[in-house]
Amino acid sequence: MKEFIDKIGFPRFIIALFLIGLIILAVAIDIPLSGLITDILVRFGMNAILVLAMVPAVQSGIGLNFNLPLGIVFGLIGALISIEFQLSGFKGFLISILIAIPLAVLFGYLYGRMLNKIKGQEMTVGTYIGFSVVSLMCIFWLIAPFKSPELIWAYGGSGLRVTVSLESSMAHVLNDLLAFKIGNVVVPTGLLLFFALCAFIVWVYSRSKRGLSMRVAGSNEEFALSNGIDVSRERIIGTIFSTVLAAVGIIVYSQSFGFLQLYNAPLYAAMPAVASILIGGASLQRAKIIHVIIGTLLFQSLLVVALPVINILAEGSMSEVIRTIISNGIILYALTRTGGEKA
Repeated sequence: MKEFIDKIGFPRFIIALFLIGLIILAVAIDIPLSGLITDILVRFGMNAILVLAMVPAVQSGIGLNFNLPLGIVFGLIGALISIEFQLSGFKGFLISILIAIPLAVLFGYLYGRMLNKIKGQEMTVGTYIGFSVVSLMCIFWLIAPFKSPELIWAYGGSGLRVTVSLESSMAHVLNDLLAFKIGNVVVPTGLLLFFALCAFIVWVYSRSKRGLSMRVAGSNEEFALSNGIDVSRERIIGTIFSTVLAAVGIIVYSQSFGFLQLYNAPLYAAMPAVASILIGGASLQRAKIIHVIIGTLLFQSLLVVALPVINILAEGSMSEVIRTIISNGIILYALTRTGGEKA
């Protein structure tokens, strides 16, 4: 038993036990298990790419990317432009990504150059840059020259709404793609396959000669320099890769959620992504795709199962308080695991 716990990591073992206990409790109070499993699969698929964005950042040596909002805002811009031009369905989804990627590459490059000038303080500076980007974009959302009635405030005729519905454009295009049922459990095949595709791209790159150079630069700078590896360039590549994944990830998240969330919403994406990959066993110097899968699954499963249980067991405003305590408690606990675990 001790060997099993050591293999999977004690924190993940405790979280898994807590999750199993919650599932048993949910079944005992007649919460449909099929509905919980469906929600877990959907939430895993819609959040996993945002967590995946942490992998190239860690591997390149810039640490956990707390500036995830930088990539997210360009994903939102891509989606808004596709709606402005009345693109819908899978076409609108792909065009959103094609618009977002060049913007994410450009600003990811500039951000990577900046991080090379403040080595050792990347996560702190990233947090501040994230707040600054979101604040600047709050002004942009108010003055952006969009004209579509779906995007702007009905009263006044200018300024983007806080929440933009995707019902008539790209809502659930991946969720519904090749979806099938196992009993009462709905499997969002397209959503899971798209994550698998992104994860495969990251895996292939990390196994390539260029990816190996990036990992060496991130894990041991002096050794990398002694072997002729341009550490600064590899850090920039990792930053660009992470920013692009964040841009793509928010588009995937939004189509699944059914809405675009503007203004301050991008600020709240980084912490859950960081918490997920740390719970999965990653550290500040080491991150793998398996950490993304395990961490996202555990984090989202806890939220999916805990919230309906709390709603039934707690009354009134107390349920909201307990939900906040659980979600923030998971994040705080994860931030204490920056040393990582064996995986």
